[in-house]
Amino acid sequence: MRILVVKLSSLGDILHVLPTVCALKAQTGASIDWVVHPEFAAIVRCFAAVDNVLTFPRRKFFGEFRRSLRELRKVEYDLVIDLHGLMKSAIVTFLSRAKRKVGPSYAREGSALLYPERAGRMHRDCHAAVQAFDTLDYLGYERPQRDLNPSDFNLSAIEVPHGAPLIAFAPVSRWDSKNWPVSHFAALASLIAKARPNAKIVVVGGKADIIVGNQIVVAAPKSVVNLCGKTSIAESMALLSECDLLIANDTGPVHMAAAVGTRCLVVFGPTRPDWTGPFGNGHRTIMKSLPCQPCLRHTCPKGTKECMTAISPEEVMAQAFEMLGEGVE
Repeated sequence: MRILVVKLSSLGDILHVLPTVCALKAQTGASIDWVVHPEFAAIVRCFAAVDNVLTFPRRKFFGEFRRSLRELRKVEYDLVIDLHGLMKSAIVTFLSRAKRKVGPSYAREGSALLYPERAGRMHRDCHAAVQAFDTLDYLGYERPQRDLNPSDFNLSAIEVPHGAPLIAFAPVSRWDSKNWPVSHFAALASLIAKARPNAKIVVVGGKADIIVGNQIVVAAPKSVVNLCGKTSIAESMALLSECDLLIANDTGPVHMAAAVGTRCLVVFGPTRPDWTGPFGNGHRTIMKSLPCQPCLRHTCPKGTKECMTAISPEEVMAQAFEMLGEGVE
């Protein structure tokens, strides 16, 4: 049996549907291909359940379209599953060669018009990962009975800084409204360094986050290592799998850490942890209860980001040390 999964982006969303794909692999033994945007191909290549990765362009569309379409149509699949649910993914599903094509329950943008079958009606009353399980229900397979763990990934070997505990920071998200102030992350690093001199903090992110990482290093130069832009996605996942805790905004590395079994403490503001929080057991979220939450806006409508600034470094550290099994002196 050959199955094609269509989930084009983004990092967190791709990891949200991975439990569904792993369940399919375990119950069918199928060969599974996955089509994704090129910038996320590296993360999908880390998935042990995936045999082949196809890319479909988001940028340079006209130049890459023919090549991508030829690659997409080389194989006649037994089943194509769209786990993305937007018009662009529905078009990819429509263009693929398959005996059966199924769209998700959460299809939007009119994409449902292109699916011969759809896994039920939309409902937004549960986590995004659980919404993807509707496809398993529809196809007659069991939902996964366990969380993801490092065995579900082909992880790269990486040298990990020594620290007791070893804590990762992911201080940057794509939405300005979701970013806890860098000054708060810096203050938190200083507090941790004073309370636990043997602790080591690694800051993770892309090349664009290097400046933010350096600002945090300044607060506790002996305790903080800035790894922004220095690790590949596979290396970042390997690093996170070795950490005792990740402290972060609502951002992609949270889902990477949760997927490899690392506990996450996530500062939430404009978004909903019940939809996009870390999936699995042992995680915590911190969120104020302001009347404007959750606004689900990329920028704060009030211009104050009060939902984020009101969460203090001290309360985040208290929660972190509780999760690590240590009291704060």
